[in-house]
Amino acid sequence: MIDEFEARILSLIDDMVEHGSDDELFASGYLRGHLTLAVAEVEQSDEHTPEMLQEYVQQSLQETIQSELSPRDQALVLEMWEKLFLQAYQLA
Repeated sequence: MIDEFEARILSLIDDMVEHGSDDELFASGYLRGHLTLAVAEVEQSDEHTPEMLQEYVQQSLQETIQSELSPRDQALVLEMWEKLFLQAYQLA
């Protein structure tokens, strides 16, 4: 199930590549790595749900974005994650 959810999010990111702004392209590219890492962590856990994936991605982002990104880019990435998650969740 989590693989299908990941595929939905990646499809949304891929669609964005064709029509997205520079900011959207940056944020979606940054999120890909965090998403892949979080999926691997969820697969090792007992709970393979979209909610658990959201928790792992948010945790991963919180651990890294403050040291890697400007405040503006942090907000951009967090907003993008929320948007992608909600869109994928609605498609479920």
